[in-house]
Amino acid sequence: MLEPLAARYATWLGLPAQSTVDTTDEDPATVRAMPIVLRIERQEPAPRTALLEAAATASLAVCLAPEAQPEGEWHEEVRAWIDGRIRKVSRRARGAHWDAIQDLPGITVSHDGAEVRALVPGLVAESPRVLSRLQISGSELPEDNPGPPPGDRPVLWLNPKIEMTVGKAAAQVGHATMIGAALLPAEDLTRWAEQDYACAVRTATPADWAKLLPGPDPALAWRERRVAAVRDAGFTEVAPGTVTVLFSWPH
Repeated sequence: MLEPLAARYATWLGLPAQSTVDTTDEDPATVRAMPIVLRIERQEPAPRTALLEAAATASLAVCLAPEAQPEGEWHEEVRAWIDGRIRKVSRRARGAHWDAIQDLPGITVSHDGAEVRALVPGLVAESPRVLSRLQISGSELPEDNPGPPPGDRPVLWLNPKIEMTVGKAAAQVGHATMIGAALLPAEDLTRWAEQDYACAVRTATPADWAKLLPGPDPALAWRERRVAAVRDAGFTEVAPGTVTVLFSWPH
């Protein structure tokens, strides 16, 4: 399912920054996105890190679910999305609104007190009312201190030089798990699936970020160090071409 993403990974990293944000060839009526709904209750909201880890897992789980495979009921929608720009739109929900979106096709991940539902991608212009009424911005969660990441799962390292809202970061870590899964050999992907695509999200130190960056040869960096980069188009919050997250597979 993710082969098209793997095929264009290195090309995307090599594009000039302004090319990543160029949408002159797109018809707005055909723009597709994966909605990611974050459960953020007014009282005692989930920890930020747990919410991001749940979002990263849920995004990939939809892509690799049985329903998304050939002959599955989600296949056409998921494949049409992966064949184009990989957009995600994060929204927040609580209470009855959270309950209502459970009826939309997708997968909910519960993790360390956090809940996120990634929905089957579709046309943005045709978003159902139960989804479009949810706010995209307006809630922010404080940074937490989750401690060192476990050694048995991939780590998604956030860029320490930029600031992202929790919604933006949720979309970016979802991109990271997709890219990582697209590049992994089958045996590693199977092992990760047995862990339900568990991952850790941490903010890198500036020094570690500099060492982890793939550099001018992303294919070599993946082969030798199992590190892949998420490069943002620059539609919101960050400049075009910014590397937002690094996916690091455990050795």
